[in-house]
Amino acid sequence: MDRRSFLKNTTLGGSAAAAASLAAPAYAQGNRKLTMVTTWGRGLAGVFDAAQRVADSVNAMADGQLTIEVKGAGELVGAFEVFDAVTAGQADMYHGADYYFVGQHPSYAFFTSVPFGMTAQELANWYYHDGGAGFHDELGQIFGLKSFLAGNTGAQAGGWFSKEINGPEDFNGLKFRMPGLGGKALGKLGASVQNLPGAEVYQALASGAIDGTEWIGPWADEKAGFQEITKIYYTAGFHEPGAGLSVGVNRDTFMDLTAPQQKIVEIACAEAHQWNLAQFLSNNGAALQRLQSSGVQTREFPNSVWDAFGEAADAVHQENMGDDIYKRIYDSYTASLESSSEWIQKSDGVYTAQRNRVLG
Repeated sequence: MDRRSFLKNTTLGGSAAAAASLAAPAYAQGNRKLTMVTTWGRGLAGVFDAAQRVADSVNAMADGQLTIEVKGAGELVGAFEVFDAVTAGQADMYHGADYYFVGQHPSYAFFTSVPFGMTAQELANWYYHDGGAGFHDELGQIFGLKSFLAGNTGAQAGGWFSKEINGPEDFNGLKFRMPGLGGKALGKLGASVQNLPGAEVYQALASGAIDGTEWIGPWADEKAGFQEITKIYYTAGFHEPGAGLSVGVNRDTFMDLTAPQQKIVEIACAEAHQWNLAQFLSNNGAALQRLQSSGVQTREFPNSVWDAFGEAADAVHQENMGDDIYKRIYDSYTASLESSSEWIQKSDGVYTAQRNRVLG
């Protein structure tokens, strides 16, 4: 698929391109303003912060020569319309979770998370040193994007449920919110999987439109208020062990920037990735304690459920192996994961276990 054929087929292609031509940005040379649309409702804890962090960093480093204005979901386009808006030129860039765009290409899941995939550190290893960034760029060229990692939530929770999960059969018919390939894996267990923007999840759970949801982790989940609806919280999930967030810049727009401006965008995104990960991890512990004090019951899935997750996840991957890019990314990703995980397990893993034992 090339960008021209994509624009012909996208629902936004005609109208967005027309809107872009009518509202082409007017800027003096050396004083350019870009519009960033996001998949996040304004103020959503952590995720909107990451988008704003990128913009603030660019604005500070560019010293007035380049500025970014951030739009929350729905302020210019809807949460799941940002990809098409940027490829069509209606907006200059987006911030979001790339696994929302598996409909455009399933390989985008790797740049957020795939089931039984990488932790945040493992993702950074692959992306910055084992070829991941190159694949992100190759994929982006198909759609006219220049893409960067620009945030990370760390390990995400298994989610909030209206009932306990005692076996794989409990997912049959369950209405559950989970995007990406993790959602497709749950579908193989019989779940009725919903893909809702973050700002819509609370109301769906409160109204009974869904029986359960994953969102992020204790801090963001507490801010969202899910504990007001149900008290059953599974703290470990299979679907997003280290979810990356991304910036996608319209490729023509990016190439029209000066070399220093391009580097500023790149550095701002990389810094936001690390800053955002620390933000989530530094807030999750205290939030979990508050949730438990309010009556939330933390749970772990039984081994039979984890085994079912694994079988379903593998089936989802196998369905995509006929796509050349997907298979090459999967092979690269898997090789890096195996290489990274062995050392991390034998160093950090052993140390953490012994530290906890010694210090009690």
